[in-house]
Amino acid sequence: MRRKIYTGTIILLAFILIGGMYYSLPYYISKPGMAKELEPIITVDDGFKEEGSFMLTTVRMGRANIYSYLEAKMRKYEEIYPLDMILADKETEDEYNARQLHMMAGSKLNAIEVAYRKAGLPVHYKYKGIYVVQVVPGMPAEGKLQAGDRIYKVDGHNFPSSEKFIDYVSKKQAGDKITLTYLRSKKTNTVSVGLKHFKADPTKVGIGISLVDDKSIMVEPKVSVKTDEIGGPSAGLMFSLEIYNQLTSEDLTKGYKIAGTGTIDEKGTVGPIGGIEQKIVAADKAGAEIFLAPNENGTKTSNYRDALKTARDIKTKMKIIPVDTFDEAVRYLEKLPDKEKG
Repeated sequence: MRRKIYTGTIILLAFILIGGMYYSLPYYISKPGMAKELEPIITVDDGFKEEGSFMLTTVRMGRANIYSYLEAKMRKYEEIYPLDMILADKETEDEYNARQLHMMAGSKLNAIEVAYRKAGLPVHYKYKGIYVVQVVPGMPAEGKLQAGDRIYKVDGHNFPSSEKFIDYVSKKQAGDKITLTYLRSKKTNTVSVGLKHFKADPTKVGIGISLVDDKSIMVEPKVSVKTDEIGGPSAGLMFSLEIYNQLTSEDLTKGYKIAGTGTIDEKGTVGPIGGIEQKIVAADKAGAEIFLAPNENGTKTSNYRDALKTARDIKTKMKIIPVDTFDEAVRYLEKLPDKEKG
C-alpha cells in the first residue's frame, strides 16, 4: 500500500513539474539575446569588404512559465512584463508576432534608403498593397481577415499607398460594403466586408484593421538583407551602417567590433528601443569594443544613459557612444583611428 502511495506521489510530482514548463503565466520575460555580425546577413552586390564588423544586438522575449518567471526574479538583467505592456489592446500573440516582423521589414527599407541616399545613389519604391497586422475585435473584419493577409485590391482598384486606401474607405458610409482581394498562404482570396463606426471615434468608419504598407525597394547595386524570424525595428541603425559600409570604399569599422541599436526613419533619425540593458550585456559577451546607443537628444532618461549605467555595472571595457542620427554615427566612425593589429 505504501509503495502505491509513494509511486502515486512521484507521478503527481512529475506531472506538476512538467506542467510548470508548459503552463503559461500572464507575463513576458525578456533577457539578453545575441550580438550577431551583419556582414553574413547583408550582401550588397560587388560590395566592399570590411576588416572589423558591425553587429546586430537582440533581446530574447518569450511568454513566461513558472520556471522562467522565478528565474527572472533572481537574475539582474532579466525583466518581467505584464501582457498588456507587450500586447496591444486585445491583440493576439500571432498578431504581435506579425507586427514585429512587419516592423522589421519597414526598418530594413528605411535602412536601405538612408544608406543608398548617403552614398549618392537613387532609390525607388514599388507599392504592392497593405499587410494586415491586427484585426480589431467587434469590427467587420473580424473572422474575415487575419494578421499577415496582404490586401492588394479594393473594389477591383489598386492603390499607390496605404494613405490612398484609407482615404477611399473613409469617404464611404457605415453599412456600405467593400470587396477586398488579398493573399493568404500564397492563395488569392476575395471577401466582402461591411463598414462600421469605430467605438473609439464614432466620426470615423472602417473595417477594423491595423495595417502597414507592403512595398519593395529598387536600388542598384542590389542588396539582400536576410533576417529570418528576427522581429522589431531596433536594428535599423546597424543595418544602415553595414549597407553603407559595403557601398563605399572607406571601411568604417577600422578593424573594430562595433555593436549598437536604434530605430532608423527614412530621414536617418535614430530612435529609442526597448531592452537596451540586455543588449549591452549581449554585446559585451560577444566581444564588442564599441556600442552605438540612441541619445534621444540628450534626455536624462535616454537609451544612452541607461546603456552607460549598465556598462559601468558589468565593468565592460566597451565604449558607449551616443548618436542621434545616421550621419552623426558615420562622422564618429570616420574619425576613429585604425585599430592596431596585434
